[in-house]
Amino acid sequence: MPHSVPSQPSFQDEELPDAPIQVPAELEVEDAKVTEHNTQSTGDQVDRSEQPMDDWKVKMEEALFSPNEVKPVAAEPGEISFEDGDDDDEFLASSTPELKAEEQEKVPINLAPTVRYSDPEVMYAFYQRLFPFRYLFQWLNHSPSPSSDFAHREFTFTLRNDAYLRYQSYPTADLLRRDILNLNPSRFEIGPVYSTNPRERKTLRKASNFKPISKELVFDIDLTDYDEIRVCCSGAKICLRCWQFITMAIKVVDRALRDDFGFKHIMWVYSGRRGAHAWISDKRAREMDDPKRKAIAGYLGLIKGGAQSGKKVNVKRPLHPHLARSLDLLKDHFQTDILRDQDPWASQKKYERLLELLPDRTLNDSLRKKWDSAPDRSSVSKWADIDALAKTGASKTLDAKALLEAKQDIVLEYTYPRLDIEVSKKLNHLLKSPFVVHPGTGRVCVPIDVRRVEEFDPLGVPTVTDLLGEIDSWDSKHGTDMAIDGEGKRMQDYEKTSLKPYVEYFKSFVVGLLKDERVIKREKEEPKGDAMEF
Repeated sequence: MPHSVPSQPSFQDEELPDAPIQVPAELEVEDAKVTEHNTQSTGDQVDRSEQPMDDWKVKMEEALFSPNEVKPVAAEPGEISFEDGDDDDEFLASSTPELKAEEQEKVPINLAPTVRYSDPEVMYAFYQRLFPFRYLFQWLNHSPSPSSDFAHREFTFTLRNDAYLRYQSYPTADLLRRDILNLNPSRFEIGPVYSTNPRERKTLRKASNFKPISKELVFDIDLTDYDEIRVCCSGAKICLRCWQFITMAIKVVDRALRDDFGFKHIMWVYSGRRGAHAWISDKRAREMDDPKRKAIAGYLGLIKGGAQSGKKVNVKRPLHPHLARSLDLLKDHFQTDILRDQDPWASQKKYERLLELLPDRTLNDSLRKKWDSAPDRSSVSKWADIDALAKTGASKTLDAKALLEAKQDIVLEYTYPRLDIEVSKKLNHLLKSPFVVHPGTGRVCVPIDVRRVEEFDPLGVPTVTDLLGEIDSWDSKHGTDMAIDGEGKRMQDYEKTSLKPYVEYFKSFVVGLLKDERVIKREKEEPKGDAMEF
């Protein structure tokens, strides 16, 4: 299967608007509160005294900057340092046009062969040079202008000693970036927008005044939930054959969210190892309360029971239109990805499971006799045997309609999405941010283009060390003078790597979201049509 990277939607030529410089006064926070995490008032600061961060930060800065280079100066707390046009200041460019030629030469990172994905030097370079802070801000803020949608948003960091640092919040992308570079977390998660600044929640007189008010509707699909039916891998291991379970799930869930609920801004993100997350950013989805989220999760949920339970699909007839549509989407996958590639009923123990799901005992006895005499018979052939023997009249009591419905239920049991419903039901649930690095695989949690979902190869997603090596290779091959494009704009480091198509896709997704948000805001501000006229 070829590795595919996302292409841009039709609005790709529209640029993200630049954020204004001034932050509203009600969103400003003191710089000390950000860097020190308001330790005394929140009580959520973990002990980092045993983490020798200073040493690696000094070494990393020495590796990233030559003695004559000017280190980037952090923006003031009340400012956003995005430049006009396409330059993204959160990406550290390899050269600065204003510097002299001899000062532009960058010292290569030169990662050691034994370097680990989660090593602090690696993560520091990734956050500083590649992470798309600007687009993350505008995605979560729903506007280029700073607002409470971002300032009251919770961020949670997993630090290098596996400690959790919760209820962090930032009025601007610059301050988020500054803190991430300071803390250098192994990953971070995104929570809801709260009624007040999460850092100030313990200063409120009533704890009930601090509550989540909005968050993207999210879904989580993990291959470990398929372990009882996938035969190629188990646990944390994956391959292209079992990844097709995720492909099937994305196709079914995405179609239902768009066609049945009318959602438009749906972004699927690779989890970095064995799953995928859906982020639905439509305003209507963000403002749903817990009962509505639970209702949608229940609508999409179908598989019931654990690995040791009996029949896992029990649906009424006639089939709901969503299930009928899903069967149509999944029938070809069942023939190829399940029967042919997984061969789920190859052994006697496994085909006994299939017989348990069929409704006629006499037919089952005939099938068992046939399969016992041919131990190597494939699942493709066994599935065909069901109809073949049924047509011979092997069972005089066979109910053809019941057999058809049982076969439909079997197809759904082996192909329908297995969602972690608990992730979707609550406003305050945390979910890993897009573009963080999975600490076990080193792969970046990149977005998946649903229009080309069958081409997505999780094993081809770049690792953080791959990306940093690609920057050095590009600089060695082209030189720093080539880091300026034909329009005189500074080339960002991500543009030199295989991360570029994913960042560009994310940018395009944000452009479309902001475009619709402006329409919603404009309609809200326009006077009502029934106003009295004179």
